[in-house]
Amino acid sequence: MYVVIVGGGRIGRYIARDLVRNGHEVTVIELHAERVEALVAETGVLAIEGDAADLRYLEQAHTERADVVVATTHEDDLNLVACQLARIEFGTKRVISRVNDPKNVEIFQTLGIEAVSSTRFISELIENEFSVGELIHLTSLRGGRASIVELRIPTGEQAPPPRRIDAIALPNDVIIVAVFRGDETIIPRGGTEIVPGDEIIAMTGPDAGEALTSALLGAG
Repeated sequence: MYVVIVGGGRIGRYIARDLVRNGHEVTVIELHAERVEALVAETGVLAIEGDAADLRYLEQAHTERADVVVATTHEDDLNLVACQLARIEFGTKRVISRVNDPKNVEIFQTLGIEAVSSTRFISELIENEFSVGELIHLTSLRGGRASIVELRIPTGEQAPPPRRIDAIALPNDVIIVAVFRGDETIIPRGGTEIVPGDEIIAMTGPDAGEALTSALLGAG
């Protein structure tokens, strides 16, 4: 199978590594030069520096022979355009896209794009493209009665001290479900330590975001 991936951030790299490991051919289109270099070094795939909303770069990736095009960037507009170009200009039969704003899922689906808003659970990794200490809403569950959120623990002067999860006063309606540390995925227990730079994935009640942020970023 030949797969073209739009976006060489953490999701793109993860999918590329996984596909190559399983014997598939992969090309990645990425706008930023430093990510292109990292992709080649880490995965050995063909990586093209360019904007996937520009037909030239999709042509360079030989999208006309792709079995699947996967858009993984943190910009829904770019993902939508790239998927539409793949379908209309190159006849790609299957296009899959990360959708960052759940409100956009219906638009993608209407256009025949397989839309995934709960990206972390599909790809097991999410791009590190958000501000330090900013709580990111990934998706809602059960009509908004629960949410999946992500928060990055600051480093440097802003960093809280390393703490075990069982020493953090988490809200009652919060469960930490995963800790991402570099390329390592940690399924947490009470004794798991949260350290600066970690990316925390949690399931929360509808109004627990602020309390979760305070608990994880505070010193107590």
